[in-house]
Amino acid sequence: MPRIHQLPDHLINQIAAGEVVERPASIVKELVENSLDAGATRIVVDLEQGGLERIRVRDNGCGIEAEDLPSALSRHATSKIGSMDDLQRVATLGFRGEALPSIASVSRLALTSRTESAEYGAHIDYQPDVPLRQQPAAHPMGTTVDVGSLFYNVPARRKFMRTPRTEFARCETIVKTLAMAQPDCAFVLTHNGKSVFECKAAADSPARDARITRILGKGFGEAARAVSIDAVGQLLTGWIADPSFSRSQADMQYFYVNHRMVRDKVITHAVRQAYSDLIYHQRHPAFVLFLQTDPATVDVNVHPGKQEVRFRDSQLVHGFIRRSIREFLAAVNPASILSSGEAQVTADTHPASGTVSERHPFQRPMPLQVREQFDAMARLGAAGTRAPDPLSPYARQGNALQQRSASDDEGQSVIPPLGFARAHLHGVYILAENRDGLIIVDAHAAHERITYERLKASYHEGELKRQALLVPLTVDVSEAEADRCEAESEWLQGLGLVVDRMAPERLCIREVPVILGQADVSALLRDVLSDLMNHDSSERLRAAVDQVLSSMACHGSVRANRDLSLSEMNALLRQIEGTPNSGQCNHGRPTWTSLDMQSLDKLFLRGR
Repeated sequence: MPRIHQLPDHLINQIAAGEVVERPASIVKELVENSLDAGATRIVVDLEQGGLERIRVRDNGCGIEAEDLPSALSRHATSKIGSMDDLQRVATLGFRGEALPSIASVSRLALTSRTESAEYGAHIDYQPDVPLRQQPAAHPMGTTVDVGSLFYNVPARRKFMRTPRTEFARCETIVKTLAMAQPDCAFVLTHNGKSVFECKAAADSPARDARITRILGKGFGEAARAVSIDAVGQLLTGWIADPSFSRSQADMQYFYVNHRMVRDKVITHAVRQAYSDLIYHQRHPAFVLFLQTDPATVDVNVHPGKQEVRFRDSQLVHGFIRRSIREFLAAVNPASILSSGEAQVTADTHPASGTVSERHPFQRPMPLQVREQFDAMARLGAAGTRAPDPLSPYARQGNALQQRSASDDEGQSVIPPLGFARAHLHGVYILAENRDGLIIVDAHAAHERITYERLKASYHEGELKRQALLVPLTVDVSEAEADRCEAESEWLQGLGLVVDRMAPERLCIREVPVILGQADVSALLRDVLSDLMNHDSSERLRAAVDQVLSSMACHGSVRANRDLSLSEMNALLRQIEGTPNSGQCNHGRPTWTSLDMQSLDKLFLRGR
């Protein structure tokens, strides 16, 4: 057995490089973050062969003092922390002091820097096992790090690299990801001497919106909505895309904690729950969000690449993000989407129920049909939940809602965001006219969302009814899950689930919510405990109840091929305008869409 001995510094740096330097994109991330910590307002990243041959990062930050330049290439040397208190409140992107020596151990690295007070800069070429030689150099204020021949001395690592094109794509993603987090800094990215990406500093909100659109595309820019929510000592800002812009994969999900890009399962789970019953289960929401919180409540020293964080109170953060996004999405209504709530037209163009206009031959009252009976709603009422009103009252409300529009002294009236109905197409789609053009509404999907929101409000705001099981169910779980269930017994009882512990690894379900009498409660309890163990929170019970209510709303909504009168259609439009999450039904389908006059003219080549 060999004797214990101290490893040489160069080998130690190469071992550390295995954690810090995974590929060229890792180097770009470390160097750009150092530039941002130095207060840079302009960063230029030059790459050759995807970064495998050369990575050069130049900035106009504060620079490094000439006498400190050798220390920058030694292990665990940093200017960002000096005590345990500093480590517990890290506010910078980098702080370990491992990046430069680790990068230098697997490449040919040159470092040049100058501070504002220095007459000229200082330059160092790093070579393994050779004393550092420093010499003067002409250099503007800031720092340049030049990394060449990556993994030239570790050929086994070099073989794991992909093609230059693939490695460059990853470097480009890193630069754009950091550019989204630092709008006050300009970025330039070149590859093999050609400019690939460039964005100027964004000083105001429109410039930041344009920057996000440039990075993530026009589609995201059109679907995204700016959000700013401040509560419980947390500030959540950024952009949230409409549920209709959902993706097939989670490729447009960016979350930053104190401007640090992180991947965290607690945050991902919270956002996913916020979008529940708004998108299909197989789809993923798109967002760029920034969470500002006290650095003392976040541990950033849990991952070598600083890609993960740990929150002191993850349940608080989870609840804040989920609740904030859910309430924000619920507040989005047709008025905010169309921005036409204050549009005005003359009174003679205001459609009146029961009248026929020669200019609009499709505008004619449709005969009232025999109304369907809502058996599902009656069963829901028997289960202890108030059933929603059937559609027939819309016929009585339609005229009143339509005539309630405010009129001014000149005989002008306000057009609602979704306008007024003109026709019912094939018994499926409502065609309405607003100030800007045409509104198309899926009557069933819209009425389904209205009914669903009414059922949820009625059920969740009322007293939760429980029923005792005739034969209690026993569930075998792990001892840790049983401990967690016992600790959360009062919380579970508040959700209608009464569970007792029978043995170290056995639970007994005695009471369940009335509405979940036919559900697989054993599987539901296991899912709830799994959420509690992984995320310190669970919405499984509420989601299960909402799923039953969703099914009832679907069966109790107006069906296709059923004629609606103008009064009913107009009343339905007004209900959509005042219903939370009205843009999608509870299955994730859109409820309405719009075509402005410009889009219609484009379809028919008008003006060409």
